[in-house]
Amino acid sequence: MLLRLRLTMTSLIGGGLLLLLLCLGAQNLDNRPQLNLGVGRSAPLPVGFVVGIAMVIGVISGGITAALLAPQQED
Repeated sequence: MLLRLRLTMTSLIGGGLLLLLLCLGAQNLDNRPQLNLGVGRSAPLPVGFVVGIAMVIGVISGGITAALLAPQQED
């Protein structure tokens, strides 16, 4: 249980730090296209920010998946 909690917290903290760095780095970008969502358009976002968000979600979901698939520890 402790291993699963540690893996989950590590992935959440690591993803949060990556998201913080991504938000700080995306503030000074000038080229901000809009995404066509089918029913409307999104807010103007930099392309690097959209790709970075996908990477952060991948880090968090991969860490949580690894925590869920970790073997049970016997006492």
